[in-house]
Amino acid sequence: MVDVLALVGDLFFQAKLAETARHLGVSLRTVSSGDALVQEAAAQTPRLVLVDLNARQGALAALERLCAAGQAQTIVAFLSHAQTELAQRARAAGCREVLPRSQFTAELAGILLRAKS
Repeated sequence: MVDVLALVGDLFFQAKLAETARHLGVSLRTVSSGDALVQEAAAQTPRLVLVDLNARQGALAALERLCAAGQAQTIVAFLSHAQTELAQRARAAGCREVLPRSQFTAELAGILLRAKS
């Protein structure tokens, strides 16, 4: 089982995420598409799912599928602060925690540590 499963579109941010997780002792698996996120979430049962809503490969659709499957409480989605409509769509799908990327980045260590408790 993996602690954190993440769909992240930006390779530089993916590296930052992986380094922070490694430093905290949190196991992390990243995927590159929404379909892969849904498949891995079903197979791995992660404690925490991170969704970069700016990922181009079906991020919102994957978030909607995960929320419909009852996993909304384990999802943290993040996006550009200017994308208010996309944030509203994620919340409407059932995602309880939708953060601007700047806040997500500032709170990254704390967010990842949730997967250890």
